Amino acid sequence: MPRFLFVVMVCLISQACLAEAKPLSEKTTYHVTSPDKAIVVSVTDDQGQLRYSVTRNNLQVIQPSLLGLRFAEQAGFDHDLKIVGSNQASVSSSWEQPWGERRVVRDNHNELSLKVERGQPKQVFNLRVRAFDDGVGFRYEVPEQKGLGNLAITEEITEFNMDENATVWWIPARKWNRYEYLYNKTSVDQMETAHTPVTMKLSNGVHVSLHEAALVNYSGMSIEHRRGANLVANLAPRADGALVKVSVPFNTPWRTIQIAPDAVGLINSDLILNLNEPNKMGDVSWFKPGKYIGIWWQQHIKDRTWGNDGIHAATTEATIEYMDFAAKHGFDGVLVEGWNIGWDGDWYNNGDVFSFTKTYDDFDIEKVAEHGRTVGVRLIGHHETSGNLTNYENQIDAAFDLYEENDVAIVKTGYVADAGKLKRVDEKGIVRYEFHDGQESIAHHQRVIKKAAEHKIAINAHEPVKDTGLRRTYPNWVSREGARGQEFNAWGVPPNGPNHVSNLVFTRMLSGPMDYTAGAFDLRPSERPPVTEQMGRHDKRSRIEHTLAKELSLYVGIYSPIQMAMDLPENYEARMDAFQFIKDVPADWDKSIALSGEVGEFLVIARQDRNSSDWYIGAHTNEKARTVSVKLDFLDAGTYEAQIYRDGSQADYETNPYDLVIEKRDVSAVDVLSFDLGRSGGAAVRLVKK
Repeated sequence: MPRFLFVVMVCLISQACLAEAKPLSEKTTYHVTSPDKAIVVSVTDDQGQLRYSVTRNNLQVIQPSLLGLRFAEQAGFDHDLKIVGSNQASVSSSWEQPWGERRVVRDNHNELSLKVERGQPKQVFNLRVRAFDDGVGFRYEVPEQKGLGNLAITEEITEFNMDENATVWWIPARKWNRYEYLYNKTSVDQMETAHTPVTMKLSNGVHVSLHEAALVNYSGMSIEHRRGANLVANLAPRADGALVKVSVPFNTPWRTIQIAPDAVGLINSDLILNLNEPNKMGDVSWFKPGKYIGIWWQQHIKDRTWGNDGIHAATTEATIEYMDFAAKHGFDGVLVEGWNIGWDGDWYNNGDVFSFTKTYDDFDIEKVAEHGRTVGVRLIGHHETSGNLTNYENQIDAAFDLYEENDVAIVKTGYVADAGKLKRVDEKGIVRYEFHDGQESIAHHQRVIKKAAEHKIAINAHEPVKDTGLRRTYPNWVSREGARGQEFNAWGVPPNGPNHVSNLVFTRMLSGPMDYTAGAFDLRPSERPPVTEQMGRHDKRSRIEHTLAKELSLYVGIYSPIQMAMDLPENYEARMDAFQFIKDVPADWDKSIALSGEVGEFLVIARQDRNSSDWYIGAHTNEKARTVSVKLDFLDAGTYEAQIYRDGSQADYETNPYDLVIEKRDVSAVDVLSFDLGRSGGAAVRLVKK
């Protein structure tokens, strides 16, 4: 099928439905229903306050909840409100991702736009609500009007009044370590202020995820727990005291409520992407999804260092060796961290010292790039800012010029700084400190992504602002971290634990791709002897609490269009049989189907390669051993060879993590594969059409 050749059907009901003037004591209620009629959103202006509620199959999802905005120097949209007009629309269309979990995305929703008037002083805003089969999105739209110009938002009143018996999976917001926490599982009344996505299982079995879409020119929304099951939008503050500063006209991000009858329904949802604007960058075919290795892990396990204050990892010779290994095994790139001046000393607390154009004496970027051209492997760039936004922006033109000259097409950026400590120098020369999800940080990321596109460079941001589906609008924003990744397993702190990935796929991963960096083959790195006496070793708690088969399964279970094989080349050379799966698995998909799973427990997912008829299956479990069955009815007719990498009978993340069975068998769409997963175990399967 030719790209973008899709039938788009749009049905608009353009006639405004004007409500008769009524006293505030008389409420007006409007409804919008999902295309499949299961989800109903109701909005009312009872007693001069705007409220909404959501049901699915007549079961309550969101109890009546307040809506509104408050401003610093103007009357807020929080009282004396009346719905004075409405429009409805329906959209049924399809669009194509240049890369992604699935090539074709269906956008099918019904929309209700309400004109809301405040009595005195008279002002208006619009509430736009979209109901999909997989959930709801709504936002505030403030048009240009007399009396409103520049606004400082002091509070967004948006509530999410939930089932008081709901179970919630969440991480804390406004804490020093940004998004990098292990997930809590509590009742809703035990929540603290939490980053989104926040995932819930209601007492009626319905699964819900609260998040946002299209976060632009605004502050990130966390979910604040107040009392009982009352949850409220909590916006990251700016350093100058407001939460958000805007000029009319403006739209807020979409507030999203993904709704599904089961946990895997959340993974199969495209609601976040559908609420973002289409690609604004035109042809982005210069970005190619793929896999990479890197000079990275040896620094984390203390074999080498980032700077010259130890045994420097990022040397010309080492990079050339990595490029040769990558070329031999079909990898597209080599990430190099620690190549540039700034890593010596206390770089974590001194982002002023980083240069993004000056290399250490033992790293020759031109020589490395030339070798890469020879062997067909590109250098993947790295820009660690240490949280200094202004220092990075001051150098960004020269930095991207240098990378473009040396064929760098992907850059991993880093913002290592405590939450609330991103350094920004304002237009008056005053040093300000911002949150990672604050409005100024979000504006910074927008500038970086647009500047990178000018140089045909894709961005993989670490310590980022969270994903809200903007990869649809800016397709060079290909991946990011935004959660606790593999690196935590190297540091001598408690490792991520057996259930962490089973939490991630139902929480953080609902927002978009993650550069988790899977592929550990040495699952006990701290138990190896140190390379030199100078380096030493981390605490013995440094370990990957997965089986080897589970590490392989993550290439299917955790989506990113750039996938890293994060371990040392010598560890892969010691297990070439298992390494074959990493070599084979693609990073770009035609279809993705989450088949079964529960939050924090297990996942079984299938994906079809975008460039062949091959399918792949990934299955993993938490600390509980379990048997999973996989119906192959998603396959086309005919016979496939199943290349299976699974836990052996003795596999256990604590006692025998390396017990791996590799086998082949013929299967078809009528077959069922069954896997006995060890504790924190997994299975990975390639299905090749014969």
